[in-house]
Amino acid sequence: MTQDAIRLTGLSKTYRGKRGQPEKHALKNVDLTVPRGSVFGLLGPNGAGKSTMINILAGLVLKTAGKVDIWGFDQDTNPRQSRAAIGVMPQELNLDPFFTPRGALEVQAGLYGVPKSERRSDEILAMIGLEDKAEAYARTLSGGMQRRLLLGKALVHRPNILVLDEPTAGVDIELRQMLWTNIRKLNEQGMTIILTTHYLEEAEEMCDEIAIINQGEVVVRDSTANLLGRLDAKAMVVHPDSPVSALPDAEGIAAELRGDGAVVLRYHTNSTSAEQVLAAVRSAGITIRDVKTEEADLEDVFLSLTSSR
Repeated sequence: MTQDAIRLTGLSKTYRGKRGQPEKHALKNVDLTVPRGSVFGLLGPNGAGKSTMINILAGLVLKTAGKVDIWGFDQDTNPRQSRAAIGVMPQELNLDPFFTPRGALEVQAGLYGVPKSERRSDEILAMIGLEDKAEAYARTLSGGMQRRLLLGKALVHRPNILVLDEPTAGVDIELRQMLWTNIRKLNEQGMTIILTTHYLEEAEEMCDEIAIINQGEVVVRDSTANLLGRLDAKAMVVHPDSPVSALPDAEGIAAELRGDGAVVLRYHTNSTSAEQVLAAVRSAGITIRDVKTEEADLEDVFLSLTSSR
């Protein structure tokens, strides 16, 4: 059996233009695999095609062309099996306001054909921290509690793959920590996690591998460590003993003055050494009180791959 949780081959989605407008190519011949047991990040700017891809995986949007395999099942020839292998926590709050959390989980389990003897509503309610709200109407729950319930609904049929579409957008720190604690536990139990997020520090911390999509195309896919290693950009932050009157000026070094009086010097390690940067600082007459260096982070990688396209 394939070791890929998800395999997309030539996946395309085109929306018809309205009233003489040109067609919109939301996805363009995408080839992508997601390894089983991984935490996989799917990143990209707004309108890049992430939500279209997730909705195709969930069976909510029909693809225009290509092949979708979910847990070894072809979506076209085995739609029920492929759908049962995946659970999706959507970004939008789409709860029936007159269902209780327990009722919502029971109905969702029924839709997936889970026998009553195999349902885990109470276990899931405990995991998402809604035991004391089990019989409250969904409309009375806070926004954070409703997002917890969306996670619970995605888990009722024991999916092999869990897709989280911007799960922590607009939530408080406590809920964010609760979500990530649960996600780590599920992944440790063997569940494959696919994450979309605008919080790049979360992707950097959580994801084993990352694909960046822009304008309907995958522009890069690699391990998180390799992506961070693709940039040799570095920054040296110098805190001077006294206010700076002139910034260092040397080839290969870009200097700027921060509001706190520190001087930030950006350079590329393949062409400029730290010693050259320090020499430029001394040549500018700056006496160093403290100095530190900063490596590139995922935001730098993301911007470098998407800003020029």
